[in-house]
Amino acid sequence: MRETISLQELLKLIKKRLFSIIGLAICCAGIVAYLSFYLISPVYQAKTQLLVNQKNISQENAWAQTETDLQLINTYNVIMKSPVILNKVIEKLDLPVTEEELTNQITVSNENDSKVLTITVRAEETQRAVAIANTIADVFQMEIPNLMSIDNITILSAAKPEQFPDPVEPNKTFNILIAAVIGVMAGVGIAFLRELLDTTIKTEKDVEELLQLPVMGVVGTIPLKKEMKSTFKSEKVRGKPDAQKKK
Repeated sequence: MRETISLQELLKLIKKRLFSIIGLAICCAGIVAYLSFYLISPVYQAKTQLLVNQKNISQENAWAQTETDLQLINTYNVIMKSPVILNKVIEKLDLPVTEEELTNQITVSNENDSKVLTITVRAEETQRAVAIANTIADVFQMEIPNLMSIDNITILSAAKPEQFPDPVEPNKTFNILIAAVIGVMAGVGIAFLRELLDTTIKTEKDVEELLQLPVMGVVGTIPLKKEMKSTFKSEKVRGKPDAQKKK
C-alpha cells in the first residue's frame, strides 16, 4: 500500500474519478436544495428605527445632552428586550410565544456615534415581523418616560410590509453552493482514500514499487486460435441435452 501520492498522480486520480466526484457534488447540492425549498421554513425580517434626541434644549447644553443620549443608548438596548416591554408586546399582539422566544427574534443595534436605534425582528411571517417591530417601538416609546423620567424617543422609521418579501433565511443559493463544494471535497477525499487503500497490482510500476526490483519483461495477452475457438463451440453443442429426449 502506498503511503504518499504525488500532485501529478492526484490530478490523474481526479480526472479518473471525475464523474464520481461531480455526481457526489450534484447529489449533495440536490439534497440541500430540497431541504431549503421544501422543508426549512423561511424567515422574514422587518426593521424599525428610533431616534434618541432630547427636545427643547439650549445650544449651550446641546453637546452635553448629546453625550448623555449616546451613553444611554446601551441602557435603551437592555430595556427594549426586557420583560417590561416584551410582555406588553406579547399581550397586545396575542403572540403564541414566550418572552424568551421573542427575545431571540429581536436584535437591537446602532451605528457608532449615532443616536438612531434599529430594531430588527425575524419571524416566519412577514406581517408578524412588521407588527412585532412596530409594537416594540410603540411600547418602548410609551414606557420609557415612566422608567427613566425622560421623553427623548422618536419613531424615525416604522416597519412596512413588502408586497413580495424575500426571506432572509435560508439563503438558498449560498447553501446550495456550499453543499456542492463540500460534495467535491468529499468526492476527492473518497477517491484519494480508495487509491491509497487499493493493494491490487495493476501496472508494471506497482510491481516495481512492491518488489523494489526493475521489471525485466511483460507477458502480453495471448489470443485464442480459430481452431481452438471452434473446438470449444462444438464441445458446448455436444454437451447440451437433446430437446426431444426431454419431451
